[in-house]
Order: sequence, then C-alpha cells, then structure tokens
Amino acid sequence: MLSMTQSPFDLAQYANDHRVAYLIPEWERLTRAEKDAQELMETEPTMKELGEKELEQISEQKQALIAQFELITKGDNAEREMPNELVLEVRSGAGGDEAALFAEELARMYLRFAEREGWASKKLHESRATLGGIKEAAFEIRGKGCFEQLQFETGVHRVQRIPETEKQGRIHTSTASVAILPIYKKTTITINPTDIDMSFTRSGGAGGQNVNKVETAVRLVHKPTGLEVKCTSERSQQQNREKAMQILASRLQQMHDEEEAKKVATERAGQIGTGDRSEKIRTYNFPQDRVTDHRIKESWSGIETIMDGGIAGVLANIKAAGGGSAPADDGE
Repeated sequence: MLSMTQSPFDLAQYANDHRVAYLIPEWERLTRAEKDAQELMETEPTMKELGEKELEQISEQKQALIAQFELITKGDNAEREMPNELVLEVRSGAGGDEAALFAEELARMYLRFAEREGWASKKLHESRATLGGIKEAAFEIRGKGCFEQLQFETGVHRVQRIPETEKQGRIHTSTASVAILPIYKKTTITINPTDIDMSFTRSGGAGGQNVNKVETAVRLVHKPTGLEVKCTSERSQQQNREKAMQILASRLQQMHDEEEAKKVATERAGQIGTGDRSEKIRTYNFPQDRVTDHRIKESWSGIETIMDGGIAGVLANIKAAGGGSAPADDGE
C-alpha cells in the first residue's frame, strides 16, 4: 500500500457510514499524533530521527486502519447489499374481500416467478381472510440473485377490475402492500433480550400431529420499535424462534440503514422510489390488460401472463431504469 503522503486517505467517504463510525476517532487521533511528530521535527532538528520513527509507526497503524475500513465497507458489501435470501411479505389493503384475493394473487405471482428462477421458497406464516384470500402472509425465498431482482418490489400494488360478485359490472379498485426484506447473514444490530416480547401458539394447518398439538409457532414483538415477526414454518419451537430472531435482526438492520441513508441523502432523484410500503408503485388494470409501473412510467400488456409469474421483463426494465425518478401519483 502507498504511504499516506503518496495516497491521502479520504475520511469523508466513510464519515456517514454507521458501520465504521467507531473507527473514525482512532483515525483522528493518529492524524493528530502525525501532525505533532511533524511539528516536533520542524522545531527540534535533533529529534528528527525519533520523529521519523514515530511517523513510520503511525503510518503502519493508519494502513491497518484503512484495511479495516475497506474490509467492513467493501468486503462485506456483496452479501449485505445483495444477499441470496429474503422474506416476501404481502398484506391486503383497501378493498375488503377483493384486496385479500389480490394479495393472494400477488403472493402467487412472486412464488411462481421464484419457481421459474429455480429459487427455493417456504411459507413462514399466513393469516387467511374469511371469504378467501390472505390478510397477511410471509414467505422465505432463497436463491442466487433473488434480492437483486426483487429489491424494488416494496410498496403498494393496486388492482383495477370487475369482481366476480359485482352485479353492475363496475370496476373496483383494491390494494395490497408488498415488502421485500433482505436476510443478512451478518448484521451490526444487537438485540437486548429484555426488549423482546415472545409468545408461542399452535401451528395451524397440515404438518402432522406434532405441528397441531405442540406450541411451535413463535411470535416476537420488539417493544422499542413495535416490529412484529411470526414464524410457523419449522417443526420445532426452537427452529421457529431462531428464524424469527434472524428476520427481526434483518428488519432492524434495514430500518437502521434506511434512517442513516435519510440523514445523509440530499437527492433521491437518482433512486427508484423510497422503498416505503405506503408508496404506490404499480397498477394492474385487468379491463385494459395493462400493468403500469408509476416510478418509471412504463406499461406492459399480457396481464394474465404477468400474474402467472411472468414478471422477468418488468423487473429487468425497472432495474435498468435505476436512475429514474421517484413516483408521482398520476391519479390513474
């Protein structure tokens, strides 16, 4: 590595990165010591040899520190930014029974796309609506590139169509929210056990006698933030608890990263939306056979194919338009 005089270290690029914040005071201390040694050599020529030795030691310490900066912020970025495991959450929104049906169709769309991509998927929990569809559900998806492809799907999805129960032929509008949660193998979040409210219930549905008779389902509530995680996919309480804790840690990490990003972001025009669940990102208009993404202002036909998991083209266009502006409510 080049010496400090040959290749000045740019501390500013790390100043707002919470992952390395604890290293910055040590860098500043070494910089002050370096300045003191240089001033000592200038004012006391007899101390030149001692000063040079001290500068050499400081340089070595700084180089080791630079290696730490790079290891934390670059070496781990691929896994942290594009992990190969995620949780897909779908919740029904406005629209009553029709919203629950739409939420189930959205979940099926993503799961069929995952199947086409060769990714593994597993239901973590599901709450069904009385007349069909889902009120809320969470699925684990694992496979190479899964988060990279689905990362921009978080937000409100809207459907416009004539429900089967509609006698007058009127078009109804309903919504469902989607959240894509990356599961990180490593997080910087430490969870205090006293902040967790944990409860256990019996897992419903098929799965054998053990699933129905033993309280294996786990529900976690993080009291400081109100975040709630449920997991019923595993056969043992311990496995469900471990999975739920992993998901909770990833949620808290994501929340923390988003808060940090908002503090330092001065311009969001180069990003696709905010990734907020409350942000309307797409409309599925069945009568007009049209799917419209409001962020990039682009539409596609073949809605039945898209709802059957044929969303590769949609996702590719959105990713390619990564420099597009945040969506505006076009009133469609």
